[in-house]
Amino acid sequence: MVTEIDGGAIVYRVVDNKPVYLLEKSATSDFWGFPKGHVEGDETLEQAAIREIKEETAIDATIDTEFSIDANYDMKNGHHKVVTFYTSQVDSDKVTLQAEEISDYVWAPYDEAMKTVTFDNLKDILKHTNEYIVEKLG
Repeated sequence: MVTEIDGGAIVYRVVDNKPVYLLEKSATSDFWGFPKGHVEGDETLEQAAIREIKEETAIDATIDTEFSIDANYDMKNGHHKVVTFYTSQVDSDKVTLQAEEISDYVWAPYDEAMKTVTFDNLKDILKHTNEYIVEKLG
């Protein structure tokens, strides 16, 4: 079985001392999730996450490596996917989408984000990430 390795991030802004999350809709399906993509060449997971955020949203992001969480799942093509998500706090809500991959986006508070994210494994990732961010914000 082929295993694909991706780096990604839960991108958020702080509004009224609460996180608001960036969610992306795939241009090829009705899938809502977070910025992520394949590790290329000798990139680290963090470098892949930063590059994918830039490519998909035009946001210059930094990654908080103090927290990471993995999503593991089997794809329709028979490959296994492992995505390591970090967090990335940004200051601006300005997004320029990579139209060939991302058809829409939304900035959503936690409750709305939980309703919008498509897959249960990503809802679980968001739950744990939100707990980390809320604790970090104090």
